Amino acid sequence: MPECPECTRSASGMASLLTQHMKDILMATVACLTIALTGCSAETPAKNEPTPTDTTTANKVAVWVTNGSQSKLFKNENALSVVKAGSVSPSANLISIDFSTKLQEMEGFGAAMTGSSAYLINQKLNASQRQNLLKDLFDPQNGIGMSYLRVTMGASDFSLEDFTYNDLPAGQTDAALSKFSVAKDQTDLIPVLKSVVALQQGIKIMATPWSAPAWMKTNGKLAGGSLKPEWYGAYANYFVKYLDAYQKEGISIDAISVQNEPLHEAAYPSMGMDSAAQGKFIGQHLGPLFKSKAVKAKILLYDHNWDRPGYPISILNDPQASQYVAGSAFHAYGGNVSAMSEVHDRFPDKGLYFTEISGGRWATNFSDNLKWNMSNIFIGTVNNWSKNALLWNIALDENDGPKNKGCDNCRGVVTIAADGSVTKNVEYYTIAHMSKFVRPGAFRVQSGRLSASSQLEHVAFLNPDGSKVLVVLNQGGDNKKFTVSIGENQFNYTIDPNAVATLVWK
Repeated sequence: MPECPECTRSASGMASLLTQHMKDILMATVACLTIALTGCSAETPAKNEPTPTDTTTANKVAVWVTNGSQSKLFKNENALSVVKAGSVSPSANLISIDFSTKLQEMEGFGAAMTGSSAYLINQKLNASQRQNLLKDLFDPQNGIGMSYLRVTMGASDFSLEDFTYNDLPAGQTDAALSKFSVAKDQTDLIPVLKSVVALQQGIKIMATPWSAPAWMKTNGKLAGGSLKPEWYGAYANYFVKYLDAYQKEGISIDAISVQNEPLHEAAYPSMGMDSAAQGKFIGQHLGPLFKSKAVKAKILLYDHNWDRPGYPISILNDPQASQYVAGSAFHAYGGNVSAMSEVHDRFPDKGLYFTEISGGRWATNFSDNLKWNMSNIFIGTVNNWSKNALLWNIALDENDGPKNKGCDNCRGVVTIAADGSVTKNVEYYTIAHMSKFVRPGAFRVQSGRLSASSQLEHVAFLNPDGSKVLVVLNQGGDNKKFTVSIGENQFNYTIDPNAVATLVWK
């Protein structure tokens, strides 16, 4: 990335959690009776992913709030009552939700497990601290249940050193990639990812290269330069070898983007790749190779700022390349979130993904950061058709590192201090309001927009288990009352100033 410009749980919640636990035991027992030879037990339900905590009871709405004053940080408030429409006076701010009109399917929310983040988690925390942090971040029941990760293929500006998976002495080449190795990832990144997968087997992981090996590039360096056309085929094979190597480690990569920020060449690992080059690489090399090898990983293009939607549009206009592309990825260091809708309107059959933005010391006001992230990234990108929303580094240290010649004042989702203590930054809470409640496979659903004067923004979802989620942001400095209309029923809620609330019901 470039340097940036600028439970407590209620009694009713506990009762429902106990009920859910009893259901899990019953389901597991039935499963064991029907498959007697599997050796499973009622205490260990056969599930790929932990069931998120059931925060709802009949005719009740669970409420979780974070406000700008920090007096409420992901606080579980008293449940609201669902009543018949008209039985109480509605607010002038009426949110009508149509759960029968499904829009895009959600894939997850999370951040990037960079080399720096993995190093801190693996090397600077003891086993107990590490397990506690990973549970807090990835366990849907006992934590915030992050469901999507981005990792770097090789080094980025947040790694301990420069490297790719096929580095050679100057002047040498390796067309067959016989020296390809992910050994450098086996120190920290792969062990941490294995721990994450153990907590949530269904987590989605996307991988992104910052640079091809230097010997494949016009300048012979990892920093800057571009990919030589004569190495397009070898570089496509580089992706396949990477996916195979990670699969052998038990880590399945769901998607790759072709190049991080292809319009930004920097002093750290980076590589220029204009839309014509990326289209040719996908259409004539990467896509056909993935097809011939039956590679399931999605191919995402662009992976850069909102200000150049013409880049992905030009590639999606090329049928040779477009046939292999699952979608376009965006960052938020330039332009407006509406660019994602611009691409969607042209190519509604292609997915959209939001893959990077960082907080940092250039913006330290908790309230302002809370509102900006919710408005632009978590509510904004989803309302503009994104299937996910990811922040940058999951963890950095007290000195905003370790860094590798890049951003010198970026902030992690959490900060890991030298003594192993962990500070949850504003980014943690913005992710939590989405990731814990909006599970993979959920659909965004149709909901009526409120006037700008209301200072309220929102997005609604329907989860695979039938639970319903509404996330509301109050941009204003006063309490705001609103009414949620759901068919023949409704409920009222008054949201704090400068706050985000997630409301969940069945």
